[in-house]
Amino acid sequence: MKVVILAGGYGTRISEETGVKPKPMVNIGANPILWHIMKIYSFYGLNDFIICLRYKGEVIVDYFTNFFLRSCDVHFDLVKNDVKILENHVEPWRVTLAQTGLNTMTGGRIKAIRKYLDDDEPFCLTYGDGVTDVDIPATVEFHKQQDALVTLTAVKPPGRFGAFTLPDGESKIYNFREKAQMDEAWINGGYFVVQPEAIDYIADESIVWEYQPMQTIAQQGRLAAYRHTGYWQNMDTLRDKNVLTKIWLSGEAPWQLWDQ
Repeated sequence: MKVVILAGGYGTRISEETGVKPKPMVNIGANPILWHIMKIYSFYGLNDFIICLRYKGEVIVDYFTNFFLRSCDVHFDLVKNDVKILENHVEPWRVTLAQTGLNTMTGGRIKAIRKYLDDDEPFCLTYGDGVTDVDIPATVEFHKQQDALVTLTAVKPPGRFGAFTLPDGESKIYNFREKAQMDEAWINGGYFVVQPEAIDYIADESIVWEYQPMQTIAQQGRLAAYRHTGYWQNMDTLRDKNVLTKIWLSGEAPWQLWDQ
């Protein structure tokens, strides 16, 4: 089963980092968030990736060009101009980097890589800026049971600030909840399972995946939602990046499934 990652975001709300790199290459700890996302899928045995490049895609190309040597113990004989791999610590990944166009929208970028997909098998799809501990095989199995064209992972966004009730005329707080999760709203967590036929709903490169295609599929009753009540966090701002980094450095990152 293949995994498609949309990895060309401008990251305008985290411009402190994205002036020189695409958002998926912003580091959480020593590695870009793209690496963290790939490790999540790889934990479940999904190692065949198609990465849709857009803004500063050359940074991602350079990253994977050097990935092998940077993941190994290497002996260089400079006199003989010889390189010997002593010990291989590399990930078991197969990575297709697809140049999907600087001005291509999310739907168009998915459409551009259809030629790399298997016609008779669903694929996983996600963005290059969010981590989670969602059970990927469970979402795939749920998707198959629903007879859906698309299944999204529904999450409740983490609260950013302490929540409390303050009635008119009152000055005291009696029910404070620190960083409370939103109680009602579910949002799209960005971890999808998609049938290849869903790409037929994308007309051209100007189409945004989250608008007309998904709206039409929903109207036809072919859009399912897998409820995930565990950990989920996107990296939209510098604050988000700092929060994720702090959690990672604590050694207790919920999405670090491969080390638990």
